Amino acid sequence: MERDQPQDEVLIARIAQGEVEALASLYDRYGRLVYSLAMTMLRDRAAAEEVTQDAFLSLWRAAASYRAERGRVATWLWAIARHRAIDELRRLKNSQALSLDFSPDFQPGEVNPGESLEDASLMRLHVRRALAQLHEPQRRAIQLAYFRGLTQREIAEGLGEPLGTIKTRIRLGLHRLKQLLQREE
Repeated sequence: MERDQPQDEVLIARIAQGEVEALASLYDRYGRLVYSLAMTMLRDRAAAEEVTQDAFLSLWRAAASYRAERGRVATWLWAIARHRAIDELRRLKNSQALSLDFSPDFQPGEVNPGESLEDASLMRLHVRRALAQLHEPQRRAIQLAYFRGLTQREIAEGLGEPLGTIKTRIRLGLHRLKQLLQREE
């Protein structure tokens, strides 16, 4: 992040006071990250754009409830967007067949060469590296749960594996991810 740009927490405080320019600044900073997450989960441009808009609208409405001690702004926004995308996936499940296909070259948000490596970009890079180090069954289960919004039961049924196996893969995979990400810091 460039030195003359306000910190995320300052922008959130300004958003809570109704400052539209602060929301625009936060959107410029994280809009591509949110859209990338939504696009990865939904695989549909229009739906990803809608989720991105909904996530920032939710942030606008809930800015006063943000608490820095609970996590970074980027993490909070990521969670808002992920929940919106999961809601959309669940809505779409009724009208489409459920697919467990997940591209093996999954990239949770691309880091563009000309883009400054701010917190969000670094986070994507670290997550991508850590995911690549997981065993394939763990990585697949985590990707289906966190980036496709499937429940553990849906993953188990879709893969034809016991629910306990899927739960264990996700639990051990997340534990390993945590270790890998702590090492990267």
